[in-house]
Amino acid sequence: MLINDCRKELTEHIIPFWNALRDDENGGFYGQMSNDLVVDKKGGKGVILNSRILWFYSSCYMTVGGEENLSNARHAYEFLRDKCVDREQGGVYWMMNYDGTVLDSMKHTYNQAFAIYALSAYYLACKDKEALELAFTLFDTVENKCTDDIAYMEAFDKNWQLIENDALSENGLMADKTMNTVLHLIEGYTVLLKASGDKRVEERLRFLLDITKNKIFDSDNNKLLVFFDRELNVIGDIHSYGHDIEASWLIDRACEVIGDEALIAEFKAIDLRIADNILSIAFENGALNNERENDKIDKKRIWWVQAESVVGFVNAYMHSGEQKFLDAAKTIMEWIKNVQTDSRSGSEWWAEVDFEGKPMLKVSMVNEWKCPYHNGRMCMEIINRGVDG
Repeated sequence: MLINDCRKELTEHIIPFWNALRDDENGGFYGQMSNDLVVDKKGGKGVILNSRILWFYSSCYMTVGGEENLSNARHAYEFLRDKCVDREQGGVYWMMNYDGTVLDSMKHTYNQAFAIYALSAYYLACKDKEALELAFTLFDTVENKCTDDIAYMEAFDKNWQLIENDALSENGLMADKTMNTVLHLIEGYTVLLKASGDKRVEERLRFLLDITKNKIFDSDNNKLLVFFDRELNVIGDIHSYGHDIEASWLIDRACEVIGDEALIAEFKAIDLRIADNILSIAFENGALNNERENDKIDKKRIWWVQAESVVGFVNAYMHSGEQKFLDAAKTIMEWIKNVQTDSRSGSEWWAEVDFEGKPMLKVSMVNEWKCPYHNGRMCMEIINRGVDG
């Protein structure tokens, strides 16, 4: 059931939706669409969005084949390579205008991580050495420009001078460092290591996992801490349910690619504790709540949180054999099909719906964050894992 549902969702819904957003005049993919399904052809094109689209089509080609998927991956790659990279100061920008000129020249470590992730996947799909070389150029930039003596700084201007981290800070806080950026560096470096086998990448991936275990994972409460100051002291009382369940399988994947059995066993135990905690406290009314801030629980249902929950709970089932995890994944998949997915022809998933399942319409159908990465990846992970229920 899960595999068929995910294959159908991917091939009949998600892929066709994003195919229609290809911009053959200016490159890349249109970056803005309203909830009325109106494309703003002159709207900004987020580099995170374009990187995620490059990752998506590269991974689609590796999972279900199709020359159109490979063509769209190439199209996304050319836009990233030719328009989004600062060839003088290094790194990728934050946001491009519709025509590929720079709209926002901020350099963010999180953004570099997604470009590395995408370029590495594209290399795995078609063995384009130029893409792998660019991934390593960005890797070197991150390691040379973004590190301090503790971990990774995050937000920089065009010239790599530190600025406030507005882009990844929320809840009235201003964080110097975030769990989110560490998680996606792990993600990007995992695929770069898979593509290259490079020992430098493995060393830094192990460093990131060590930070996760010793600074980000709250072992007393089986959750990940979210926001930190420069010295990695936690700030605020936030629990992001979606990031926890996403991390529970991304960290497992990183350990598997490293291939260290002791590391695999150590983090498998941690990740099962995280998944079990999320199942206990955040799974309600057929889907996953969003987050807790202090004593307030945000119960809206966000598209990416539901997608990552399906993968995370299937991953926990595969490691533990406990039926409760698979049952939760199947239940959330039903929510996705019946509630999170917009039934209008030519549409995709609602970004946010409320606890009862009503679309909230605050977040548009396509923007610099709303992309095919989470829901497309959910489909491909389920297909590749072969767990059907």
